[in-house]
Amino acid sequence: MIGPEGVGVEGIRKIIPHRYPILLLDRVLAVAPGESLIAIKAVTCTEPCYEGIGDDAGPGAYEYPWPLLLESWAQAAALLALWESPNPDVLAGDVVLAGGMRNVRFHQPVRPGQVIEHRVRLVRKVGENAVMEGESLVGSVVVQEMGTMIETTRPIGALA
Repeated sequence: MIGPEGVGVEGIRKIIPHRYPILLLDRVLAVAPGESLIAIKAVTCTEPCYEGIGDDAGPGAYEYPWPLLLESWAQAAALLALWESPNPDVLAGDVVLAGGMRNVRFHQPVRPGQVIEHRVRLVRKVGENAVMEGESLVGSVVVQEMGTMIETTRPIGALA
């Protein structure tokens, strides 16, 4: 059960193995295990991706990179996949792997000072494989759509 303030970084770190600088979620606002999850990411000008931007850079230099937006959404999908069987240790247990993405659309850039809301829905689960879909919003504006993403859960020993 999630309280009114959601689940913060300390709770997220108990479910997935991501750590600084690649943990790209700040809070889980809502979860229906096996169905859906809503998580947020606040973009700041101190993100590692903005390191080294010179004083003469224009506003386009501070657009949050699309690959990081995708990774952040995928971390929300991994949270949904592992919610009922957490694995914060990437060296033991099961890990979630992304198998492929289809119909990904980017609509507008995200900039420092904005909060991204990732919405993830489980479309179908077959064994250890899951099909997810969803979108990312800033306010009421959709900035990214995920048509489908395939995830699979595998024992880390099988990947060694």
